[in-house]
Amino acid sequence: MPDSPLKIKITEAMKDAMRAKDKPRLGAIRLALSEIKRIEVDERIDLDAERVISVLDKMVKQRRDSIRQFEAGGRNELAEIEQQEIDVLQEFMPSALDAAELTSIIKAAVAETGAENMKDMGKVMAVVRPQVIGRTDMAEVSKQIKALLG
Repeated sequence: MPDSPLKIKITEAMKDAMRAKDKPRLGAIRLALSEIKRIEVDERIDLDAERVISVLDKMVKQRRDSIRQFEAGGRNELAEIEQQEIDVLQEFMPSALDAAELTSIIKAAVAETGAENMKDMGKVMAVVRPQVIGRTDMAEVSKQIKALLG
């Protein structure tokens, strides 16, 4: 199975960063490619674009957690490095959803599933998740669904 266009784009960005001798950017891209490759080797599959976005989203989330911890510990220089990596990773992710778009997606999913209370949250998340992965923070999605169903 051929590589997804997104993986090809990331690989090309790595080559460009190598040519430009942009070490911070190159490091972030190499981390992303190594994580993608690790999953492909472990699961013996070629990742499609959706799964690559999921991997990148997870990496961004990990870096956000690290930033909070570094800032709490007074290590702002390390937090800045993590933020630079987030900026690089987000270049390969779909554009972020604004609040109105997210709300409309959630309301449509609630209507589609016929959800009425918190017991139905899993059904709603199953419909919403593929549409928003990599485009917004899933904690925010969860919070909005709880507000609608609660």
